[in-house]
Amino acid sequence: MVASSKLHRAQQNIENMHPYESRLDEMTKSFVSALDGGVSSPYAVQREVKNVAILVFTSNSSLCGGFNSNVIKAMRQQVKAYKDQGIQVKYIIPVGKKGWDAAKKLGFTDSPAFHTLCEHPSYSGSLDISHKLMDDFLKGEIDKVDIIYHHFKSSASQVLTQETFLPIEIKPANSRSAKIPNYIIEPSIEAVLEKLIPKTLCLKVYTSLLDSIASEHAARVIAMQIATDNADELLQELTLTYNKTRQQAITTELLDIVGGSMQ
Repeated sequence: MVASSKLHRAQQNIENMHPYESRLDEMTKSFVSALDGGVSSPYAVQREVKNVAILVFTSNSSLCGGFNSNVIKAMRQQVKAYKDQGIQVKYIIPVGKKGWDAAKKLGFTDSPAFHTLCEHPSYSGSLDISHKLMDDFLKGEIDKVDIIYHHFKSSASQVLTQETFLPIEIKPANSRSAKIPNYIIEPSIEAVLEKLIPKTLCLKVYTSLLDSIASEHAARVIAMQIATDNADELLQELTLTYNKTRQQAITTELLDIVGGSMQ
């Protein structure tokens, strides 16, 4: 019941955020289309990948099925894949105690802790993460940032997602009619995009956080429902065994009484 109540609030948060994110993405693509793809951003610079960072979203507690184990497994595989390629994982930013513990076991003892975001998600907290990643990318300290989280599709479906956070890929809109944006733009499209792209990146971190929280509560509801069903089934089996044992004891007593009277 507690998980269901939390899921309802988390689901409302992510469903309210998706239209805003979708519209912001549509605006960005429209502006890029208006420039015929001739737009550049320091966040889109492709460099030889030597140092990477990984952002992972887990929960603070367990009892949510394979929610945490799936993310941690993907994180370990990602780290191993980079090491096999001779690429250094500079650091891991885990959101949630489970991811933080897993990062420490992998040797990333300096990983920052963002445990409170799982219980009290906030846009300002997401800004701290996104600004660190963007600043390190601009300084050249990292060449790529991966993000691992669960995307909330429905209460019964949460999809483990691995995406490239940086560098971004600026794509124009698919529709030709979207090439001329229906906006009054000042001072210019380039100036607006210069502010819009960092805002989109910050929003991506916040949306991933809300996605992960909703997925966590949905996974916990399912896990608790399965546990309840298993407990009910076990109770029925034990009750049946108890009744059989009790009936057997009564039958044995009756046989003893009958045998004694016949003697």
